[in-house]
Amino acid sequence: MKTTVAMTFRTSLPALLITVLILSPVQAVAQDLQTLLNLRGSWKFEIGDDMNRALPDFNDRTWVTVEVPSPWEDEGFPGYDGYAWYRKHFSAKPEWKEKVLYLRLGVIDDVDEVYVNGHFLGFSGQFPPRYITAYSVYRQYHLPADYLDPSGNNTIAVRVFDDELSGGITGGEIAIVEMTDALVPDLALRGDWKFKTGDEARYREPGFNDATWETIRVPAYWETGGHKGYDGYGWYRLRFRVPASLAQERLVLLLGKVDDIDETFVNGQRIGRTGPASAFGEFGFLSDDYLKLRAYTLPPELLLLDRENVIAVRVFDGFMHGGLYDGPVGLVTRDNFVRWERRQEKGGKWFQRFIDLFSH
Repeated sequence: MKTTVAMTFRTSLPALLITVLILSPVQAVAQDLQTLLNLRGSWKFEIGDDMNRALPDFNDRTWVTVEVPSPWEDEGFPGYDGYAWYRKHFSAKPEWKEKVLYLRLGVIDDVDEVYVNGHFLGFSGQFPPRYITAYSVYRQYHLPADYLDPSGNNTIAVRVFDDELSGGITGGEIAIVEMTDALVPDLALRGDWKFKTGDEARYREPGFNDATWETIRVPAYWETGGHKGYDGYGWYRLRFRVPASLAQERLVLLLGKVDDIDETFVNGQRIGRTGPASAFGEFGFLSDDYLKLRAYTLPPELLLLDRENVIAVRVFDGFMHGGLYDGPVGLVTRDNFVRWERRQEKGGKWFQRFIDLFSH
């Protein structure tokens, strides 16, 4: 039997739930998901490891065809432990452009990282030399719709490492799904943000010059933006204007979910934080805050209606995944936020949804 090695506990949930949640990029509470494309069936497969296999134009014609999901031992690779890659070609539809999409890959034994059209979506577990298995984690990765080409070929590439026993994409739902109960911002702010590792108080100031900072995708783990293995502080910044249609509205800033702790500023003023202040700079803290939606009320007088506003988000990550990684990012009116909250309360079946997620 395989065991998951946990280097730190990140949640105050009971021990049984810790085992399920540790190392997982999947939310603890399942959403209402509708399958758009079933990806079970034939995939291209080859053992070995070559990062060029993540590229959409990589030639996989000579690869063997295997059934997914299924342990690769059952597909003609008995006794194989080590690296291997899966690739799947599919067509996307134009109407997916405005949907909130996820790629579900079931259970993968032991470690994986996933690419769509060359874009790094996410990972579970940790590859050697600091190997950590995630063989029991159910994979679900946010799939930005603008990564897809509705007019041509699209490619999923999955890098897998197996340490022992069964290996590969072994079970569960394999599909592209839509989150039908998503909270949709009135002004979407997802996309390219400025980003820098490290921590300086001046990064919060609206007049700070961030021109030399790198550009990073939001929402997405910062590991997918070139910071694999980084734990510590990072700052995000974005400049935006308030459209006339929202000028008279009470607004809420949505930052999706943040791994692990955030402190958020708009025009230099702190508007909120999630996570204990004492946890900043501490490794091994007990918290499930990385699962919480960040939603911060904006004081009406704070926003500038005739020029740029600046969001600055200070993040501390203590282990594995880090950054603004999932969920809605943007401005939503208070009325729309309240309506969405009430729909969630009306559903009222969060515990059953939790059980359903991990019963696949």
